[in-house]
Amino acid sequence: MANRLQHETSPYLLQHADNPVDWYPWGEEALEAARTQDKPILLSIGYAACHWCHVMERESFENPDIAALMNQHFINIKVDREERPDLDTVYMAAAQMMTGQGGWPLTIFLMPDGKPFYAGTYFPPEDRSGMPGFPRVLLAVAEAYRNRRDDLERAANDIQGHLTEHFRWSLPETAITPALLNEAASGLARQFDEANGGFGGAPKFPPPMALEFLLRYRLRTGSDTALRIVELTLERMARGGIHDQVGGGFHRYAVDATWLVPHFEKMLYDNALLARLYTLTYQATGHPFYAATALDTIEYVLREMTSPDGGFYSTQDADSEGEEGKFYVWTPEELEAVLGPEQAPIVARYYGVHPGGNFEGKSILHVPEAPESVAAAFDLTLDELVEIIGPAREKLYAARAQRVWPGRDEKILTDWNGLMLRALAQAAIALGRSDLRDAAVRNATFLHTHLYRDGRLLHSYKDGEAKITGYLADYASLIAGLLALYEATFDVRWIAWARDLTDRAIADFWDNEGGAFFDTSADDAPLVARPKDAFDSATPSGNSLMAESLLRLGLLLGEDDYRQRAMTVLERFAALAAKAPTGFGQLLCAADLALAEAHEIALVGDPQAPAMAEMLAVVQQPYLPHQVVALRHPDQDGEDEVIPLLAGRTARDGQPTAYVCRNYACRQPVTTAHDLAAELGMAVE
Repeated sequence: MANRLQHETSPYLLQHADNPVDWYPWGEEALEAARTQDKPILLSIGYAACHWCHVMERESFENPDIAALMNQHFINIKVDREERPDLDTVYMAAAQMMTGQGGWPLTIFLMPDGKPFYAGTYFPPEDRSGMPGFPRVLLAVAEAYRNRRDDLERAANDIQGHLTEHFRWSLPETAITPALLNEAASGLARQFDEANGGFGGAPKFPPPMALEFLLRYRLRTGSDTALRIVELTLERMARGGIHDQVGGGFHRYAVDATWLVPHFEKMLYDNALLARLYTLTYQATGHPFYAATALDTIEYVLREMTSPDGGFYSTQDADSEGEEGKFYVWTPEELEAVLGPEQAPIVARYYGVHPGGNFEGKSILHVPEAPESVAAAFDLTLDELVEIIGPAREKLYAARAQRVWPGRDEKILTDWNGLMLRALAQAAIALGRSDLRDAAVRNATFLHTHLYRDGRLLHSYKDGEAKITGYLADYASLIAGLLALYEATFDVRWIAWARDLTDRAIADFWDNEGGAFFDTSADDAPLVARPKDAFDSATPSGNSLMAESLLRLGLLLGEDDYRQRAMTVLERFAALAAKAPTGFGQLLCAADLALAEAHEIALVGDPQAPAMAEMLAVVQQPYLPHQVVALRHPDQDGEDEVIPLLAGRTARDGQPTAYVCRNYACRQPVTTAHDLAAELGMAVE
């Protein structure tokens, strides 16, 4: 018999709708039941692509005896962390305070008023390897609630106090200086894995925000070390098993230090952030390898993670047929069955497939040696090898598509879509791809139609239903995406919407007393603590991403209030960012922009005209993170009313014209791409 989760739209919650556990979704009904029945709350937080969440469901939540214990002693609440990042942030912080660690599934016990008093992650169904079995935990917590209630109340009140202080961020304000960026870059260099790329050891997660900061730092200082860290990491990731060599896109993380064995789930946000980073690195270096990897990742998202009406789905599972990674791995015999006896040995060598494999008897495809070496081993030219690998990859994809696919979480989240929107728009610019621009416009239109209501964003969309009040991350990510989309289209409606969202974010999330932004709206139902976060997790911090967008919008719109709020955020967290740079890559990027002598570039003319297209190539093809670009069409009115930078800008002698400005003080207009490059200090021939 289905429980209350049957009425939810979240695929993760629906996965648990037939458990014998009497699950509630988070809400007043569950909290009232806890108060009325005087029971503690067992809160379980996970997500659809989480391998160990599936394991705990199979072992415990589908076990009638364990479910009976849960139902007897607790009000049981199941939460999708992707739908409710506010709950996840608060209770994960509590778990880390209590245990020193965190992760999913998160298992946390609360008093009826929501205050946490005990936490863990995965629990096995019986005592195992030094871990207490879940039934033992349930009975111990229930006994403590009956007989030591006062002790639990004191512990819960103490933890709530720590949570409130944790999110207050009582830090001294620190001026933003180049020295802080130097300190952060040095810290990243010390943590760099010289052999394999990335930072630290196993497990190893993609670090896109930290790498983007280093890409900017290299532009600022000319640091060869910064560029080497970026390039080695991106190269090793792209050649590793964390990169789906057949289908494109990246898995969540590697369980080893060499990027070989991934946790096989695929997340929209990882692919959005990495596609953008590979695009930026292509712009900075001109190396086509980075462009190809960016495009490969984007094509995966457009092919497998896009709804018919243009929204982007959230995740793909690690498991299929109950086994992690089964969909992705190969044996030599399977390769030969698809490719034939002549090509299979070449492809096996290229992708590191061998008898015995590298993962539970089979092989995760990766590129363990230089293509030139593989070509030489088979007496081929590099071009001949490429002509074999490309078609072979297509055949392997077609054969793999006949397998049982991993599950896909088809809810559409505003913040993750905003990140993908930004990646698409910037790739459209850098790679000159109008199809990517069209996909970006379609996505933004979808978000405006389905996840924007009465001037506010909603967080989640599934099966025709949009719900949950938008979080700061929704606003910050979408605003950043709209800024990129404007520069890809020069359609002023995207800037107008970005400005409306920015003003709403300030009204709903800004902390007038403590500075910076809360993660939740002032109108949201109160939690045991109102979260305010500045750390990058797997996605950029809402505060940090908002700070950069405020700076960029301030340049475009001449809004000094935006810049001042951005500086308040940066000065609050700058000292901590310099000391913990892996957790503050996005904030460091924003700080770099705040310190730059940014250019405001106003163009006047038809973007399709050849002379204007040449000008656009000057300002859009290279890596130029310290500029904003606006364009005034000759046949459209009102653009300067939305973007003051365009006010008074006219075409000179009827030709496409560019104005290069700083702080709204503009130099003499120019009418050729050559002169525009000279105005920007670029080398010209």
